[in-house]
Amino acid sequence: MPLIKPRTRGKQLVKHRTRLDRENNETLYAYAHFLGESPEYVLNQLIDTVLARDKEFVQWRGEHQDSFVPRTRSNGRRGGSSRRPPQHVSHHSGEPIAAAATR
Repeated sequence: MPLIKPRTRGKQLVKHRTRLDRENNETLYAYAHFLGESPEYVLNQLIDTVLARDKEFVQWRGEHQDSFVPRTRSNGRRGGSSRRPPQHVSHHSGEPIAAAATR
């Protein structure tokens, strides 16, 4: 009998990008195939079932019900990343290459 039950109702989903260890990624997709469900469903069910067993977390979460999802700064770029790409410095003037190239 599977630990995770197949889906019974739909939920509102949000996009979340992450990286997994190669072995965990393989296990995730294998388990999803075993259930006949999507990997996203398996991840959601793992969070629902495993974290629900952590009694300290459940109590803490009851006391801290606000959102802990990081807010992204809107800077006109897609993907919500607030990091700027690295500037390449020319070896001669110490100025960014783009600035040196516009002269």
